[in-house]
Amino acid sequence: MTANPPRERRPRGRPQAADRAQVTATALRLLGDIGLDALTMRKLATAVGVQVGTLYGYFPTKRALLTAMAEAMLEGCRDAAEGVTQPRERVWALMKSLRAALLSYRDGARVYAGTHATGPNTLGFAEALGSALREAGLDASAATRTAHLLLHFTTGHVLEEQAASQPSPELSAEIDSLRQAIRHGEYPHLAETQDRLTGMDLTELFEHGLRLLTAELP
Repeated sequence: MTANPPRERRPRGRPQAADRAQVTATALRLLGDIGLDALTMRKLATAVGVQVGTLYGYFPTKRALLTAMAEAMLEGCRDAAEGVTQPRERVWALMKSLRAALLSYRDGARVYAGTHATGPNTLGFAEALGSALREAGLDASAATRTAHLLLHFTTGHVLEEQAASQPSPELSAEIDSLRQAIRHGEYPHLAETQDRLTGMDLTELFEHGLRLLTAELP
């Protein structure tokens, strides 16, 4: 009589880092296909090829998943400051790289907003930004406040950019209504800049905001 081979034991404890990375990468691909509103843990589990319960072993909540996605999106962002000597230009390079990273993913700013990742991409970016601000002459408190301001500005700007990048009949109607309201109302300053209000170069606008926010840095 042949003895049955011993059953393979499944490892216990936290899932392996590679598995978490695979799930995160799949979530980012799925985000590009269906957007954040349609991204559910059930759909992600199907895409990964696991049960939903298994997926919750990697990420106990959807917020935890979004935090991991935000961390992955920032890969390489801190490298933008390498070789840039002037502190203000380093700040600009970092914020431009963050904007580019968020724009490279569908609903990227919505995923990133409100997350507090503790991985090397996020913390490395924050360290590079804080270092540039401190080198520019700000004390620790002022550097922290300025960093938050720059992050909020960049995230909010990309939120608006990504919302505007999805044209719809409703958006076109809203723009027409805005033009009509300005044209027939008593808004001389708005009327003078109406074309820029409804047809602005968003990259130029972002860089203008960066210059204003960092005007006092050397």
